[in-house]
Amino acid sequence: MSQLPTVGHLIDGKIVTTGTRAQDVFNPATGKAEKRVLLASKTTVEEAIASAQAAYPAWRNTPALKRARVMGNLKVLLEQHSDELCALITAEHGKVLSDAAGELQRGIENVEYASYAPELLKGEHSKNVGPAMDSWSEFQPLGVTAGITPFNFPAMVPLWMWPMAVACGNTFILKPSERDPSSTLRIAELALEAGLPPGVLNVVNGDKEAVDTLLTDPRVKAVSFVGSTPIAEYIYTTGCAHGKRVQALGGAKNHAVVMPDADIANAVSALMGAAYGSCGERCMAIPLVVAIGDATADAVVAALTVEIAKMKVGPGTDASSDMGPLVTKPHYEKVKGYVDQGEAEGATLVVDGRGVKVAGHEDGYFLGPCLFDHVEPGMVIYQEEIFGPVLGVMRVKTLQEAMDLIDAHEYGNGTCIFTRDGEAARYFTDNILVGMVGVNVPLPVPVAYHSFGGWKRSLFGDLHAYGPDAVRFYTKRKTITQRWPSAGVREGAVFSFPSSR
Repeated sequence: MSQLPTVGHLIDGKIVTTGTRAQDVFNPATGKAEKRVLLASKTTVEEAIASAQAAYPAWRNTPALKRARVMGNLKVLLEQHSDELCALITAEHGKVLSDAAGELQRGIENVEYASYAPELLKGEHSKNVGPAMDSWSEFQPLGVTAGITPFNFPAMVPLWMWPMAVACGNTFILKPSERDPSSTLRIAELALEAGLPPGVLNVVNGDKEAVDTLLTDPRVKAVSFVGSTPIAEYIYTTGCAHGKRVQALGGAKNHAVVMPDADIANAVSALMGAAYGSCGERCMAIPLVVAIGDATADAVVAALTVEIAKMKVGPGTDASSDMGPLVTKPHYEKVKGYVDQGEAEGATLVVDGRGVKVAGHEDGYFLGPCLFDHVEPGMVIYQEEIFGPVLGVMRVKTLQEAMDLIDAHEYGNGTCIFTRDGEAARYFTDNILVGMVGVNVPLPVPVAYHSFGGWKRSLFGDLHAYGPDAVRFYTKRKTITQRWPSAGVREGAVFSFPSSR
C-alpha cells in the first residue's frame, strides 16, 4: 500500500514537511483518507513567527504601490488556476464544483480590493493648525499578524484576511483548517509566484497547540478568526489577555422571515440555495424560516417539499449534483443527531434525508436535505447552530413576533425578509438586531468593498472582516504635528497648547 501524500507547512517561502504529528485528510465523498496533514508543534509555529518578524521591516518599507502590484498579480494567477483550486476544495470539503467556484470568486474579489492599498492607506492632512504648524495622520502596519480559518471556506476566508493584512504592510501567519488544507496552501504558493517575498506569508497547519502559540506569542500583534462561537470567545479572551488586537467571528442561526405578501415561488427558490447550498455548512446559511401566518407556512412547506424532491445528492465532482457530502464522518453523525433530536422534541419532520444513499459512494458522508415544520423556540434544533442541510419552519402571527424571536436569539449574524411591502422591509432592516440583513436576498453577504460581521455572540471585537474595516484592523493610526519656526525667530516658554494660539 502506497504512502499517502503529505501536506506540510509553508515557512520562509519553503514547504516544510518535518514533524511527527499528523492526521488524515479524507475525501468526504468516498470516506477514504487521501492525504496526511502535518500538525505543527509550538516550535514549528515559532519558526514561522520568526520568519514573519524577520521579513517585516523590509516589507513594511516597501511602497504600497509595489505591495498592491503583488495582489494584482495574485488575482490573475488565481483566475488562471481556478479549476485546480476548485478541484482541491471539492476533494477535501465535498461541496459541488460550482459552489467551490463561487467561493473562490468571492475570495478573488477581496484580493482585488487589497490591490487598492495605495488609495485605502491615504492619511489625513491639515495645514496651519497653528502658526507655521501642520498636522496629519497616517495608517501604519502592526507587524506580525495571524489568521485562524475554518473548514467551510478554505479559499475564501483566508483571502478575507491575509491579502489585506500584507497589502497594509504587515506579515502574516495563517493557520487554516486541518480538515481541508490543500487549497489554502496552494494559494499561498501562488502568492510567492505573484511576487510576495519569503516570510511575508507563512502557513502552519495544526490544532490547538498551533492556535495557542499564536495567541500567546508576544511577537504576534493581531489575530483574526472565523469559526464557532465557543472557540471565537476563547480566541478573543485569550488573545486580548495577551495584549493582541482580536476580531473573532462566531456562529449563527439565521432566520428568513416570509411575509404573507411575498412571492412564494421566488422565496422558496432562494431558500433552497440558502439552506442546502454547501450542504448547509455556511455561517450565512438559512436554517430557519419564520412564516407569518399558517397560510404562508403551509404554502412555503408545500413548495419546499416539491423542490427538495428534485434535488440530487452526490459527489461534488458530478456536475449534476446539487449538494455534496458533509465534511467529515463525526460532523455527519453530529448533524444526523440533530435530526434525531428534532423528531424527539416534537417538530414535524416533513422531509427526512437520513436514508440517502449514493451509488458508488456508500462510504461517503451524505445526508440528504431535511425539512422540519412546527419548530418551536425551546427546541435544541432552534437554539443551536446545526451547520448542515436541515431547514426548520416556524409559525408566528405577526412581523413583530418574528422580530422578537430573532432579537431574542443569542446569535445575530444574518437575517432576511421576503416581502413586496416596502414599509415592512424598511421597518425590519432599521430595527432588527442583526449585523447583515437582506431584503428578498437570502444570503446578504457583503461584497469585498463593504465589511462582513454579525452582532451579539456572532462577533467578538469591534471591527468586521474585510472591506474598510480590514484596513483599520490591520493598521494603527499615528498622528504627527510638525512645526518649522522661521529662521532667527525664537519664542519664550509656551504654557498653552501651541495649536490654540
